[in-house]
Amino acid sequence: MPDFHPQINADGKLTHLLSITGLPREILLKILDTASSFLGLADREVKKVPLLRGKSVFNLFFENSTRTRTTFEIAAKRLSADVINLDINRSSASKGETLLDTIDNLCAMHANMFVVRHAESGAACLIAEHLRRMGHDDIHVVNAGDGRHAHPTQALLDMYTIRHFKKDFAPLAVAVVGDILHSRVARSNIAALTALGVREIRIIGPKTLLPPELPRMNVRVHHDMREGLRDCDVVIMLRLQNERMNGALLPSAREYFKCYGLTPEKLALAKPDAIVMHPGPMNRGVEIDSFVADGPQAVILDQVTFGIAVRMAVLSILAGN
Repeated sequence: MPDFHPQINADGKLTHLLSITGLPREILLKILDTASSFLGLADREVKKVPLLRGKSVFNLFFENSTRTRTTFEIAAKRLSADVINLDINRSSASKGETLLDTIDNLCAMHANMFVVRHAESGAACLIAEHLRRMGHDDIHVVNAGDGRHAHPTQALLDMYTIRHFKKDFAPLAVAVVGDILHSRVARSNIAALTALGVREIRIIGPKTLLPPELPRMNVRVHHDMREGLRDCDVVIMLRLQNERMNGALLPSAREYFKCYGLTPEKLALAKPDAIVMHPGPMNRGVEIDSFVADGPQAVILDQVTFGIAVRMAVLSILAGN
């Protein structure tokens, strides 16, 4: 995948959210600041705001994800949008219609925004480019995860979580642990952490689950989890992407947990106030111990809550509000 995506128009405004890579720090901070204002709505008992009233948001999930689709749906409805969830498994896609034919038909139904999740890297970018060629500059695309490429709103809600608990990015050492090779979340998080200027990004995992491009990404690589966790401020655990693995990359789940599962003993090597994050769904006993997942340093459920506010921010900014 190319590193640059046509996400910003000639006026410097965000027109699509396809990848964190290529977005300036100022836009990332604008999204986080806007999310803070939406999170505050809960304190004022405001159920909805009319920023997307009269707009149609289509959730196109060609790949399953209950958590992501639900939070996008809640976010759009809280902005007063009309939300249409397509059952892709029963739609025209399963009858042989191409992705872009589907998009053309939905454009004819006066869609204003597409939230797209797809197993193929680049699907959201392909749709955005097609809309540009067809002259639909007023229709926006949000990438809700594409293959191994990117998951920008997950990275943004992770950055929001880090800023909420740690305030300042600059002094932080952040460890990302696990299946980096197959993880779009890891790639987006590395790009976001780099843009926001954290002191150090540590990548921890077995050689078989690390991508070859890591040396170009300004990170420190550790194969020993205990060494990598020492004195870090944030620990981001990743799920093993078994559905994307080709061949036997690991000896066994038990062996993986022994070496790279986050236990209370390993977490004790990080700073005492270190926070533990996970994009979900968690494999307890594989990448994380239940005592950690349910413990006082875990902020995993906070990530879910913050995710609604962050996705509200993205949708409202794309709509020009």
